[in-house]
Amino acid sequence: MSEPNILADKWGKPAMSEVLEFYHSSIRKLVAERFAASGKTWQEAVQDPALELTRADFEKIEADLLATGYRFTMSAQVSIEEEPEKYQPIAGVGNSGNQVSDENGRLVVGTGDNVFQATDLEGTARFVGTVEVVMDMLMNGVPEGTIAVIDDSGGTLTAPILEGFAGVVCMGGTIRSHLGILTREYDIPCLMAAELDGLADGDRIVVEYSKPATDAYAERDDSLRARIAKVS
Repeated sequence: MSEPNILADKWGKPAMSEVLEFYHSSIRKLVAERFAASGKTWQEAVQDPALELTRADFEKIEADLLATGYRFTMSAQVSIEEEPEKYQPIAGVGNSGNQVSDENGRLVVGTGDNVFQATDLEGTARFVGTVEVVMDMLMNGVPEGTIAVIDDSGGTLTAPILEGFAGVVCMGGTIRSHLGILTREYDIPCLMAAELDGLADGDRIVVEYSKPATDAYAERDDSLRARIAKVS
């Protein structure tokens, strides 16, 4: 049996994202170089612990990716707090000054993908992104009418107080994310992948949860996204 030519371009198509392609191509290149330099047969190489990829190898690939200017999208606030040099700033909480008004004259300060169809909800936007905020609500109760604005699509941080929310607006994930699944099971109206512009903690808002649930497999259509509007 002839030796496999791992240097050959046998990959039929690139990965589904540029980041995956960067990692895959970097790993393939590193393995090919290490194998060629070893002088071993393929059967010998795959059983040689000295040729295994190490944590340092993966850290070097990550460093090479970050050196291109790329920054990861954080899934939780703790990520950007602990390693700010690796992550994009929290998106959507600034104020462009370019907001438009809805048909009722209310300023639209965000949109999102609706997890399931419910009734429109008026409440108070409260940013829930740290352990301290969660602990305060756990000990003292979630204020009535809280529409939680969350950056962690995993749902783990807010799981202990999730039932206390009147509604949820999440700045990450998709309707198939863990938080989307949890809110659906708890029957808590929820927008995922929200983009916010001018929304501040404590604002009185109306969320358009009556919008039809987002099709998880359809291309994005901004006209179908649910709106978040400030109440004067």
